[in-house]
Amino acid sequence: MRPALAGTRSVGLDIGGTKTHGVVLGEDGEILAQARKSTRSGAEGVVGSAARVFEALAKEIGEPLICRVGVGVPGLVDTERGTLRHAVNLGVNGDDLPLRDLLAIRLGVPVVVENDVNVAALAARALVEADDVVYLSVGTGLAAGLVIDGRLRRGEHGAAGEIGHLPIDPAGAECGCGQVGCLETIASGRALARAWPTPDGPPAADLFAAAADGDVKAIAVRDRFCWGVACAIRALGLTIDPERIVLGGGVSEVGEPLRVEVVRQLRSLGEGSPFLDSLGLADRLSMVPQHYPLATVGAAILGRD
Repeated sequence: MRPALAGTRSVGLDIGGTKTHGVVLGEDGEILAQARKSTRSGAEGVVGSAARVFEALAKEIGEPLICRVGVGVPGLVDTERGTLRHAVNLGVNGDDLPLRDLLAIRLGVPVVVENDVNVAALAARALVEADDVVYLSVGTGLAAGLVIDGRLRRGEHGAAGEIGHLPIDPAGAECGCGQVGCLETIASGRALARAWPTPDGPPAADLFAAAADGDVKAIAVRDRFCWGVACAIRALGLTIDPERIVLGGGVSEVGEPLRVEVVRQLRSLGEGSPFLDSLGLADRLSMVPQHYPLATVGAAILGRD
């Protein structure tokens, strides 16, 4: 699938805690090359990992990549200064890391840096061809990227879209943010792993398979999880009222069964409220195609823009 964007060739890097993935997008949005390397921890490790992916992309293309590079990275990003902080999974703590400048020096090209969920939202916008889009990422945590009138909404402190830390259950579990009963304690990969532990691999596929086979406990865990996702969508719908809502993140690799159950929960929430039902949130929902590198493509779009 190609983003509905035309322009010059561009490069995107998605730097995660375990891997760094890169793509080269053609002028029509087609993925021309991909490369993936393990991410090394710490400032030098992160920069070096990005450089290895960039070099691999150039080798795959067969020529130097002379263009601005977009980079998506977890943590708090100051887009004006190009700095990163509180990226614990990358081993980046303490003072602001001048990631943009460090990468520009190492790669030899201009670089622009943005939060990884925000760059994924740019790609989600391109996929659904709408200017008001919410991208809900259900991964290890729960967060949203907001595109309003075609522009990213970051917020005054970069906290726009931190839907995972909206408390909804006063009697719920303590969240890592210090609050109690946050959505992230119900609807996230971390919460799912606690509720449905598996010895090998991500628990989501195993949970949905067990629920499909009629396992009563699995059905209860699946339904609570999907209710949490639906509550996040409801909150985003009531505050942003976007044209489209795109569901992605690691847990979304479950695919259509996840969408079906979240839609069922959304319709259930609307049964007692004609107002909520009239908003048609379920009809605005779509999924990121399985195995599509949304954040990496979004980083490339960021570099192009």
